[in-house]
Amino acid sequence: MSYANQSQTNFTIGQQYQELLGLVLFSILSVVPCCVFLFINGTMLFTLRSKTVFRETSRYILLYNLLFADTVLLVQSQLLYILAACRITLTYPVCGVLTMLASLTNAISPLTLVLMSLERYVAVCYPLRHAAIITIRNTGMAIIVIWAFSSLNVLIQVLLLLNFSFEDLQSLQMKYFCVRESMLLNLMSDLYEKAYTGFVFVSAGVAVTCSYVGVMVAARSASTDKASARKARKTLLLHMVQLGLSLSSTVRDPLLFSISQFLDRIIFVRIQIVLYVCMTIFPRCLSSLIYGIRDQTIRPILMNNLCGWQHSLRVSVTPAQTKIGILITS
Repeated sequence: MSYANQSQTNFTIGQQYQELLGLVLFSILSVVPCCVFLFINGTMLFTLRSKTVFRETSRYILLYNLLFADTVLLVQSQLLYILAACRITLTYPVCGVLTMLASLTNAISPLTLVLMSLERYVAVCYPLRHAAIITIRNTGMAIIVIWAFSSLNVLIQVLLLLNFSFEDLQSLQMKYFCVRESMLLNLMSDLYEKAYTGFVFVSAGVAVTCSYVGVMVAARSASTDKASARKARKTLLLHMVQLGLSLSSTVRDPLLFSISQFLDRIIFVRIQIVLYVCMTIFPRCLSSLIYGIRDQTIRPILMNNLCGWQHSLRVSVTPAQTKIGILITS
């Protein structure tokens, strides 16, 4: 009997060790890419503020707004992921602040992609009026409208949450991990979230598609710059891909909730990490990769800044290593 208990104990400990080892390995696979892309995004944001040409060109201003929102959302998502991996639950107010921040920045990406698509459409279809329509002032006003629209959405969500009877809860401490669905505490909040998400992405999809069709039609005109139209068409296709990937991140949590009912916990955690990397991390880093590689104006400056950071890190580490070596030898 004692031998059977000992075997059962050893099996349980071994299983727990495998679960912990698998969680650590998969967490590394998600944390490391996130840190790398945050570094690239941060360098890209610095690059877009380092030169006058970037600060005074509308499409680069829009790109900065897109990257800023994606970077903030990526930091927030990684924070919630680390808390969930460490099995740390939050209170409803703290979780509410984090999820509302995610709601604020989540809609910025598709709406900014709409503005970037319209800017390309005007550049190809109305090249003579482009400078008069796409000005720094108009671009700034459009960005303000986007943030105001997203802030209004957050305000409505807060007002819907206030209708929930929090006093009926035994404690404000959450029983589950903090995700967006955890704050949909009543039917109205759930319906509004689905309606708002659907409206934003359908509207953005229609706008980007119409811009693409307009550029296609203009490309057949003899008066249109063929090279410019072809480049704009490829850019709009990439915007469609970005929009689709951003939409995929909104269905990640409902998808995980559905499959969690049928899978073993270890398999579910691994699938959760894979979906997190593919649907959350990668879409938020696509803009830096696309524009950092494709844009001939950004690429040399971005590469120079990336190499500069590496050189600075190497210079800062070398004296410390030299001092340690002297102390050891002495």
